Amino acid sequence: MFLLALIKALGAHRVPYALVGGYAVNLHGIVRGTLDVDLALRFREKDFVAAERALESLGLRPRLPVTAADVFRFREEYIANRNMTAWSFVNPSNPTQLVDVILTHDLAKMQVVRKRLHDATVRIASVDDLIAMKRESGRPQDLVDIEALEKIR
Repeated sequence: MFLLALIKALGAHRVPYALVGGYAVNLHGIVRGTLDVDLALRFREKDFVAAERALESLGLRPRLPVTAADVFRFREEYIANRNMTAWSFVNPSNPTQLVDVILTHDLAKMQVVRKRLHDATVRIASVDDLIAMKRESGRPQDLVDIEALEKIR
């Protein structure tokens, strides 16, 4: 299971993170289809570098030729001028393995919930933080997620 391998790699590389997006919604108990794993990190260069190492240890590669240091240093410019709100990784050998590091939300400002997933502990953004992120996005799927998340609040 890719999600479990990802959680273990993030732990092995000491990456503070929270799942956000579809997987977080699922782990809060709402059934929703999704393919990519969305992560929030603390806005610290060492955390971006550690995340890059963890993702690369799983065979994932950034979709764009930028390093963790570049993404950290130019994050605001990438968001404002290139509409790059996520730093995307994919496994070239298995394109269904996708991870997006969200560049618009700092983990340090989020509440994190811990849940067991098989033999690992996974960190998930709180329901309130997920709702806030999804309100900002406003995509149709996010509006559906908000409705479901508000019911379990």
